[in-house]
Amino acid sequence: MNTVRTSHALTTCAGLVLLGATIAACSSSKPTPTPAQTADTRQAAALWGDLQPVVSVKELMKYMIDPVADNIFNAVGSTVTSHGIVDVAPKSEEDWDKIRIGAVSLAEGAYLLKIRRPFTPPGDENNSTGPDAVELSPAQITAKVERDPVEWNARIEALRNVALEALDVVKRKDVNELWDVGENLDKACEACHRSYWYPGEGAEFYQKLNRRLEEFREQAPRGNTSAKPQKQ
Repeated sequence: MNTVRTSHALTTCAGLVLLGATIAACSSSKPTPTPAQTADTRQAAALWGDLQPVVSVKELMKYMIDPVADNIFNAVGSTVTSHGIVDVAPKSEEDWDKIRIGAVSLAEGAYLLKIRRPFTPPGDENNSTGPDAVELSPAQITAKVERDPVEWNARIEALRNVALEALDVVKRKDVNELWDVGENLDKACEACHRSYWYPGEGAEFYQKLNRRLEEFREQAPRGNTSAKPQKQ
């Protein structure tokens, strides 16, 4: 007698008329194929093909990610003019749509950074030469990503999460939270840049820069400060 275990008890699979069909159903050990296991699904996945990059990471940032991020950065702000302080904030549906375009483009575009591509165009070595170079070369960036791909993907997710945060703010049209979104976006961008692009621009770099500026001022020729201006 064949049995199957249910969530409540052991139920006997037996019958006089439907014995054969019941035993076949109870004793079958082959699982039903899940959608992911079907030939149609595998074929559909293959039809998507491989993604081929068109530009380098540096170009992707310059021509796509940075411009759409500005839709979020420039959504709110305050500018001091000769007429006083001018506040910028979304007021119309068109204003909110512009932020939405930036958020959607940024959320989707961030994942393009997961596609393996050169970090700079051919011949562009960043500012990576000389004893005081503050930027990494493309080869150095590539090596760093390959040593720790987890960090690279975490930086991408952080950027994407801010874009999703912006989308949520747009849905609620919360102007006050747009300030936080802009700050979070700036932090996500700078954290990635300081890790992979210009890690040399740390506190020590700026201390050295200040010392050089002081030395330059001391060595610069000074005019005769005691001389009185001549009358015309």
